[in-house]
Parts: sequence; structure tokens; C-alpha cells
Amino acid sequence: MAKKRDLLTFEVDGHRITAYTTGPAVPTGKPLIAALHGGTYTARYFDVAGSPGGSFLDVAAAHGHQVVAFDRPGYGESSPLAPDANTFTRQAELLAAAVAQAAVRLEADSVLLVGHSIGGMIALMIAASAPDLPLIGVSATGMGAFIPSGGAAEALGSLPPDETVDLPYEERDKVMFGPAHTYGAEGLWQAHGSYAPVPVRELVQAPLWPKEHLPTVAPKVRVPVHNALAEFDALWSSGPENVARFAAMFTAAPFVEASVARGTGHCIDHHTLGRALHLRQLAFAEECAHWAATRRPAGDGA
Repeated sequence: MAKKRDLLTFEVDGHRITAYTTGPAVPTGKPLIAALHGGTYTARYFDVAGSPGGSFLDVAAAHGHQVVAFDRPGYGESSPLAPDANTFTRQAELLAAAVAQAAVRLEADSVLLVGHSIGGMIALMIAASAPDLPLIGVSATGMGAFIPSGGAAEALGSLPPDETVDLPYEERDKVMFGPAHTYGAEGLWQAHGSYAPVPVRELVQAPLWPKEHLPTVAPKVRVPVHNALAEFDALWSSGPENVARFAAMFTAAPFVEASVARGTGHCIDHHTLGRALHLRQLAFAEECAHWAATRRPAGDGA
């Protein structure tokens, strides 16, 4: 069962944005992690334990990080957007402001963005827009540079665009999980508790994002970037050529780490090896904190 978490509420342009938070008992000074879930999930995505090691919220908090997992607009208790207003650009604007509010409220000196799937796309858009955030890095998982044509992503995107649909567990599981040996029954059961109805407008936009947004977003990201694609991803191509292609697009990032999350399906975090991803993300957070602490303004002669 998901553990009890503190609930935060933010107001942005008349919209309510809710989030779950957890952290260490004593502040450690480590970066605040702001997490954005993908389509068909709530913020509880990050509270699913795919292994006995715990969920992302558990692992990050145990390593000294305060984590705020946001319900994106239309999920959980967050206000929905009208279909024609429900663009990833608008979501990035609202969520960037909510993250900024969270950083102030929690007295965070630095923020690491973590986003999965559509949440990863939006996290990169936030990073590219250079908002008023003490941002030190972004980890975008479950998304990359190329979605094969004729696959599950296109099928989901062909649903009626102005509707909100609640997909059956069995159909979601086929897309979100890898082969049976990659996950456990408990993780699968917990994942069902994080599923939610999805605004179809999101599913229509997602397959177009790599062509319509990534080429302009990537060069504008000026903080370190981490990326992980599942070995058995049913939506994205995780071949080595596409992993390298994605990394090469972030020409302004100080460093980029892109790799394949072995032994996982699309919802990487919910698999037995999801913990391996979490530990890599936390190691990346340490590297980002070091980079932020040691970087010098351009032109200071260093």
C-alpha cells in the first residue's frame, strides 16, 4: 500500500495544482526533487514500489531529498484544462510556477526536475524556458527521440481528442510493463492504484512531440540532462542509435547521460529494476549539485 504523504496545494493563474511530498526528518540541504508523472497516472506513479527497496519517493527521501510529486492538470485534485487549452506548453507554464512556489515554500536552494514519459517532455520544456527556478538539472525518463509508426502510441492517439478516457487495467499493463520476468505481482497491483483517466488530448500530442518540440527544446536546455529509456518500451524506440540521437540534441547542456534501463518496460519505476534507475537518478542529482556549486559565471576568468 502507498504510504501516507503530506498533501500540498498551489494556486497558479486560477488553477489548483496539488502534490504529494515526503522527505527526511531533518533537512539535509540536498536538492529538492520536483517530479512530474506521465499520461494515465497521477502523482502516485512515484509512490509505487516495484521492488522491496521501495518507491522513488521512498528511495529519494531515504537518501536525504525532499520530493514533491505533482498531479499534472486534470489529474488527482489538480484543476483540469479545457481540451483546446490542454497543451504541453500550457502545462509547462503552470507546473513551472507551481515548482517555483514549492521551492520557496520548502526553502529549497536548488531543484532537480524528474519527469516520466509526458512528464519528461514537460520537464524538458520547463528547463528550456529558463524559468525563475534554482534549477540544477533534469531527468527525463520513459521518453526519447523516436516513436515508431504504427505502434501503441499512435493507437492511443487515435482516440476521440476531446474526451477523457479510463483505459482498462489489462490494456494499460500491456503498454506499461515489460515481459513477466521484469516485474512482480505487488508492483503491478500498486501500479493499478496510480492509474487514472487520461485527457485524450495528451495522447494525441505525445507522438508528435519528438518532431514538433524536441528539436527546438533540446538546444535551449542549459542544465545537465539525464535520460533513460526502457529496454522493453512499447511506445518508444530504445535502440542505441536513438539513445545517442537524443543525447546529441542537447548541445547547450553541460553534460548529458542517456542510457537504456535494462530489464524494464515503459513505466520503468514500477519494475523490479526500477530501483536501479532511482539510484542512477540520485547519483545524477549529486553530480548536478556539484556542477552547480562549482560553475562560474561566464567571463570571470576561471
